[in-house]
This record gives sequence, structure tokens and C-alpha cells, in this order.
Amino acid sequence: MVGISNLLSYDDVLSLAVGLFVLLFSIVWFNLKSGSNIDNENNEHDEELFKQPPPQEEDCPICFLRMPSLNSGSKYQTCCGKVICCGCAYAPLYDSQSNKVDNQKCPFCRTLWSDSDEEDDLRYKIRMEANDAIAIHNVGVYYSDGLDKYPLDHAKALELWHRAAELGYAEAYTSIGYAYKNGEGVEVDEKKAVHYYERAAVKGSTIARQNLGNNERRTGNMENALKHYMIAVRSGDANSLTEIYLLYSNGHATKDDYTKALSLYQKYLGEIKSDLRDEAAEADEEEYRYY
Repeated sequence: MVGISNLLSYDDVLSLAVGLFVLLFSIVWFNLKSGSNIDNENNEHDEELFKQPPPQEEDCPICFLRMPSLNSGSKYQTCCGKVICCGCAYAPLYDSQSNKVDNQKCPFCRTLWSDSDEEDDLRYKIRMEANDAIAIHNVGVYYSDGLDKYPLDHAKALELWHRAAELGYAEAYTSIGYAYKNGEGVEVDEKKAVHYYERAAVKGSTIARQNLGNNERRTGNMENALKHYMIAVRSGDANSLTEIYLLYSNGHATKDDYTKALSLYQKYLGEIKSDLRDEAAEADEEEYRYY
């Protein structure tokens, strides 16, 4: 049998060995670099995800107090596209002589309230043509639930939610995530649901943030669940405060964690509470409750 040394010269064998070494080194280096890139991407993802976002809504444009995160704590105005707090929506209007006047008007632009479905539809159409993300999202909800004479159409709802999301509206991402979570208009896809919930959460959605915390809790990742709940509490989510208490009761969070959560929620309440909002909530809790 002829040996390789009889076929190749010493220089040839040396060149082959060097070539193999370079190839093996390149493979190892590539794998290490790829792993490092993945770690960096994961770190950047977590850094963005677990950063406290700014409030989803701006302060009330009338009283200038922080807007409550609870849905019934604010009111969207189809006439001008403004979001005002429940207190200012409930408060009576006054003329320039400080006389109380008919309050069946928008507290911001003083346009008369709509008195028909046709007028509502027209106002939404105008706001949508102006690329008002909230109006676009709300009409998507009407299609998703078949409300206010809108036909049940999940595909149309998703189309509108994607449009609103592209305009930067956090709850549009939440709605898309919910659709993938529950298979409404699309196949159930947990990964896509989480993806859209994450996009909503970094933009300030407390609903999406709590959903992410619930998902982490169900899969046993209590550390990340606590992080999500803590961010949601700072944004005003009372349900997440309850979840942190349950984590504490079951040994998955410390007393300091729960104490911190209570402090964060109290700080939030201090930023949103007002006598006028309390008066509105007392008059009609279902309509004007804000925490």
C-alpha cells in the first residue's frame, strides 16, 4: 500500500496541515462570533424591553394632570381627536362670564356632542383621513367585535390595527397580539403574539405589559414576570400589583419587592388623583372610574 508520504512532498503535507488548521480556526472563530452576536442581540432586546417606558398618553390637555392608564379614566373626542381625562369630560362648561352652560359639548374644542351613529361614522372617517391612530384603531375594534352596525370582519380589523401601529399607537400592537393569541382572523401563533405584545409594552401599554408578565409566570420564569409586573405597576396597573402580591405570597418575590411595588403604585396615584376626577367617578363609577 502506497503511503501519503510517498505521494506528497514535505512541503505539500505542511501546506495541507496549515490549511486545515486555518479552516478549523475559522470555523471556531465564526461560531464564537455568532454566539457573541446572539448574546449581544439578546442583551439589547432585554435592555429595551425592561426599560420603564414613558406614559402612553400625554397629560390631559385641559387640567394638565397625568392621564390615568385605566381605559375609563380618559375619553377620546371624535370631533377634534383629543384625549381628555374623565374629570374634565365630566366637568360642567362655563362661558366667558363664568356662567354654567350646556355641557353637551366637547370640553376641548366646544363642538356639540354627536347625536347619531351617522354623525359618529362621519367624524371617525374624518379623523381616519387625518391619520389619527386612535380613530383608526377604534374602528378596527368595531370591526373585530361587530359593534355599532359595523360588520364582523377580523381581516379588516387587523388591516386597520397594522395601520394604527405603523403610526405609533401602542394599543394597536396589543390588539394584533391578542388576535394572534386567540386566533381571530389569523392562525394562533404564540411567538407572534409575544412579539406584538412586546412592541406594545415598550411603547407604554400596561395591558400588553401585564400579558407578558402573565405569560412569563405561566412558563415558570418568575424573575421576568416580576420585572414586567413592576413596570406595569409604575404605569398604574393595579392588577399587576395584585400579581406581585401573589408572587410574594408564593415565595417568588421578596417583601422588599412587594413594598417597592406598593410605593410605585402610591406614587402613580399621587400623580393622577384630583377632586374633579373623584367627583366624576363617584357620580358614575362605570363611566368615569380612573384607578
